[in-house]
Amino acid sequence: MLAVMFLLTATATARAEALVADLSSHLIAITTGFQGSELLLFGATDGDGDVVVLVRGPEEPLKVRRKDRIGGIWVNREEVTFEKVPVFFRMASNRPVGDFVPYALLSRHQLGLSFLEISAAAEESVAQAEMVSFRAALIRGKTREGLYAPGEGKVTFLGERLFRTNVVFPPNVPTGTYTIEVFLIRDGHVVGAQTTPLIVSKVGLGAEVFLFAHRHAAFYGILSVILAMLAGWLGAVAFRRV
Repeated sequence: MLAVMFLLTATATARAEALVADLSSHLIAITTGFQGSELLLFGATDGDGDVVVLVRGPEEPLKVRRKDRIGGIWVNREEVTFEKVPVFFRMASNRPVGDFVPYALLSRHQLGLSFLEISAAAEESVAQAEMVSFRAALIRGKTREGLYAPGEGKVTFLGERLFRTNVVFPPNVPTGTYTIEVFLIRDGHVVGAQTTPLIVSKVGLGAEVFLFAHRHAAFYGILSVILAMLAGWLGAVAFRRV
């Protein structure tokens, strides 16, 4: 119902703005047994144009290591540290972006994995060809984890002005603040854009345990050992009686 009410009023708002968009929810709550989530993004435009949706997770440093086999044993060899790597990446559009977005615009707004800015740390001294190989390995790893999507999702227009798309988040989606950017592109130019925040957070008992373990790491470790010893002792007593 929220989506319907928004779509009914969005066209009036779109007269003043080229593009308006919103999410069905601005919070993904990760609880025990979390199996992933799917959100609806919907909006309206003030006229003709193509819509591109970009979903990016928070950034973090990431190390990529190369393994070589020496004497029948796989060992780590070279490694590269990348700075500000998005933990999550998705893109959707109503048609392939290569058909209507010029190269300069693709690069400026990082529309697609090929244009994603992933730079190595300043102290890295790896050759350019090797850097390309490590970058490709990083993207392959994120894709295998389901956190990067190599293709484009589908933005569907409902009539001439209203649009929608579904954004799927896997069970292993990292916590943090995500940004969802929506672009309206007309004649090779961005004529409207909007950024919407999304929070992915642990809630419930699992969140309390997670926070306690990080805030009181030493005490949590001691308590875990005590509980493990107690469980072992109770198990031994139970089996001895049987």
